[in-house]
Amino acid sequence: MPINLFDKFAQPLRQQTPEVISMDEYLEDTVLPRVRPWSEDLKEEKFYLNKSWMELSDDLNFHKTVLHFFNSGGEYLKSADGEIAHGTWRYLKDSNKFMILDEDGDGELFDLAFLDDDFLVFRKHGNFRKPGRKAYLLLMHEPLAKKTEWREALEILYDKAGRSIGYYVILGVAILLLIAIFYLL
Repeated sequence: MPINLFDKFAQPLRQQTPEVISMDEYLEDTVLPRVRPWSEDLKEEKFYLNKSWMELSDDLNFHKTVLHFFNSGGEYLKSADGEIAHGTWRYLKDSNKFMILDEDGDGELFDLAFLDDDFLVFRKHGNFRKPGRKAYLLLMHEPLAKKTEWREALEILYDKAGRSIGYYVILGVAILLLIAIFYLL
């Protein structure tokens, strides 16, 4: 099969993600360092408010469909196989941290790891390296996540950075061509 010129040009931009043991390792060591420059901030609420976010996990005992809703006014809803829990959420503006509290006022504090239209990734604040404690909460916009496993979701996220780099390469070449044409005229 002949090699397409674009494929040959783009091949150095494509990287294969390495095999890893856990979702946390995959996020920490491979995916987040690559995509973090393209993350939005929590102050840009349009990316996460009033959307259904499906939780993905590498836990073999995690078989529920868990949805998270961050609604306007700080209302937080969590649906685990249709069972609803109510609480509140709060964005801590000066630190780009996020709190999720249950009805009793107990909750968790997260640091933003990544945010865009399709992914919301939180890192639990503090010492997450304790046995049995997950470091990350991986959320994917529900319409995309319905038939996606965590590994496939992270591949999609990882590939977003490659597409972004490719976009900037093409944009750079186009700008150079425009400069060359302007110079020749």
